[in-house]
Order: sequence, then C-alpha cells, then structure tokens
Amino acid sequence: MRAVIQRVEEASVEVDGEVVASIGKGFLILLGVREDDTDDDVNYLAKKIANLRVFEDEQGKMNLSPRSVEAQFLVVSQFTLYANTRRGNRPSFTEAASPEKGEKMYRKFLAKLKEISGLEVREGVFGARMKVKLTNDGPVTIIIDSKNITK
Repeated sequence: MRAVIQRVEEASVEVDGEVVASIGKGFLILLGVREDDTDDDVNYLAKKIANLRVFEDEQGKMNLSPRSVEAQFLVVSQFTLYANTRRGNRPSFTEAASPEKGEKMYRKFLAKLKEISGLEVREGVFGARMKVKLTNDGPVTIIIDSKNITK
C-alpha cells in the first residue's frame, strides 16, 4: 500500500462538476493499493499517517501530529501510484489491485484512519474520474510505502 501525503491548507475533490468532499487544514492522501496488500498494510499505513508529526509548532519546527492541530483528512484512491514505467513509455499497472480488492482495502483504510486518529476523514469517489484541488502547505509532501518497512 502506498500513500502520497500532502500537508494542505485546504483541498477538495470534484466529480462531474460537483464538489463531493473538501477539507481545511490537514492531509490530502492519495492512496494506492497493491494486489498483495493485507490488513497489516492498512494498519501500518493508517497508524503511521495518523501520528505523522509534520505540522509546525510555535518555533516553526515540524513537531506536531494531526491530532495536535485538529487536522482533517481527505483520502483519494489512486491506482496510478503503482505505475511501472521501467519498460517503454506507456505505464503498466499490473501491480495495482483489482478494482474489487482496491475498493475493499480503501474502505478498510478509511475506517482504520478514523479509528486511530479520532479525526474527520473525508473521501473521494472510488473509481470515479476526479479533479483534485489543493493548496499545499510548505510544500510538504511525503511518500510512505507499507512494503518498504524496515523491521
């Protein structure tokens, strides 16, 4: 499971010209699911993101967690995070989960993130063509891959 986390001042998702979700200060999370992802990947990623200390304290140091600043989360499913571009110029998406598995794991991630963080979690529309708008704060962008865990 892979997440691209962007610290934002605000973010929104639009489908067919209609805003379906929006947040203020928090994280826009682009979430990709691999075919071999398990509940362990969901749990690891949700816990890591819920406790990620990248919000600035009074001294301007990235030291505060989402809970500390009452952040919001906007999670958008994005299978293209598993694009393989090693051969040729047309990406292959064979590592990405099937739509059925992807949606199941996406839903589990949403629930786990809400459970662990206790904060508001909003979502895009799974499988839809979306327009994502954001004001990146910093900019701060972090990539976390649950398969790159050092044990």
